[in-house]
This record gives sequence, structure tokens and C-alpha cells, in this order.
Amino acid sequence: MERRGRGIRMERTTAALPLSARVRPFIEVNERCAASHLTAAELLSLPRRQRKEPNDMFHIIRPEGAAHLNRPHVIVHRMKLYDDEVTVHQGIPVTTPERTWLDLAELLSLDELVVAGDSCVRVPRPEFEGRDMPLCKIADLQRMIDRHKGKRGLRKAKEAIKLVRVGSDSPQETLLRLAVLRAGLPEPELNVPIISADGTRHHEPDLSYRKYRIGIEYEGEHHGEEGQIVRDIERSERYAALGWTEVRISKRHMHNEAKAAVLKVRSALIQAGWRKGF
Repeated sequence: MERRGRGIRMERTTAALPLSARVRPFIEVNERCAASHLTAAELLSLPRRQRKEPNDMFHIIRPEGAAHLNRPHVIVHRMKLYDDEVTVHQGIPVTTPERTWLDLAELLSLDELVVAGDSCVRVPRPEFEGRDMPLCKIADLQRMIDRHKGKRGLRKAKEAIKLVRVGSDSPQETLLRLAVLRAGLPEPELNVPIISADGTRHHEPDLSYRKYRIGIEYEGEHHGEEGQIVRDIERSERYAALGWTEVRISKRHMHNEAKAAVLKVRSALIQAGWRKGF
């Protein structure tokens, strides 16, 4: 057994346990605490940057006015915390998705915070995720901003919420959308189905411009699998049959501030008749 602080002893093999089991003792021995910040984001499966601290370090929030807490393996955040900003997840108290998002503004870049916001408000696909409701709504994120005036990271949160959108299914889709916007291109729609002239509903491009009949598809690493290659070919054939242009973006196009991806999108728009300012 290894001593992890007053009242906490753990097996040395705990690294193989899920995060909820590893952080639980540090919350249970301290009243009025909850997992927060990067720890809460990981528990809630929100996109976040890679940990810089060791895996046995945990972020815990403690309400403002509570006794000071100083323990090994714990990064303690003492700040204003309302009862409705804590939920129970996997059997332990965790800050709600909207409060976690606001706290992440202290640690993440603007783009990373928008990615996390998009993940909070996206409508999940029940067949894959077992739920059909978003973690929260944009209005909930705004409520956190309005409630916590003067909080560290608030200015970044106010900037980020203007860029959060419902519909992005992955961090890569969000980053591509942000790159397109910063390049001065029109804002694309997210995962909106193509409807043909006869009213038939077809597949949903990751990003699209219905006016210009352009669909943009971000292809992750799984697109190199044999079955996926076949599905991608069939999708390209559907695009052609519908009279749409397909723009395929991969990880290599996202390097160097996604300049290659933006160039492909801009070229497709210009070819379809788009002109900046018109």
C-alpha cells in the first residue's frame, strides 16, 4: 500500500483503474469538494488538452469560504461554487458540464475552449452513444458567464461562446470551421442533410454550403480501413449524382493553421460562384 495523504492509502497498481476510482478517495475524505477543471472534463469525456501534470494529480474544486485544503496529488481550486453546479457522475461529485466549461477557460486556448463548448452542446447520436440529449445548452454556458462575474478566464469564455455552435461531431470539425471563418469565408452549416429536389433526405456532410452545393468531409484515421474506403467511394458517387461538390479534408490539411484545408474550401467556393463581398 502507498500513502497518498492523510487518511488515504492506495495500491501501487491503481494507475490501471478508471479515473473515477482514482479520484474518489480524494473527494470522499474532503467535505464539499468535487472533481473539476481537467479532471471533470476527462470524466465527462469533454475534449481537452493532454495532461501536463502527472496522471496521479487531480483537480478538485472547494467552495469559497471553506477551510483551506492542502493535500498531495491534488490541485485545489477554492472559488465560488453553487449547489446546482455540481452533479454526480460515475458515483462521485463532479462539476456540471457548463461549469466545467467555464473553469476550462482558465486553462485552455480560445480554440480549445470552443471545441469543448461544441462538445457540450452537440446533439448526440443515440445509436452510438446511448443518449439523445446534449450535455447542456448554449444558454447554460451563457448562464455560467453571467453568474461568475470577475472570474479568471471570463474574457476568454465570452469570446469563445460567440463561436460555439450546435452540430459539430468532432474537435477536428470545430477546428476546421474556425479556420474557415478566420480566413474570411462564409460560415458553413454543420451536419445538415442534403435534400434533393424530390424531397429525399440524403447523407449529412460534416460541413456544407447548401447555396453552393458544397459538402466538406473531414476524414479521420479510420478512413484508411477497407470498409470505410468503400463507404467513402459510395459517398463520393452520391455527391456526383446529386450535383454537389465534395471537398475531402484530412489531418495533413490541418497543419500550419489549416492553410491547405482553407485553400481547398476557398477554391471550391470560388468555382461554385462565391465572391467575397457579394
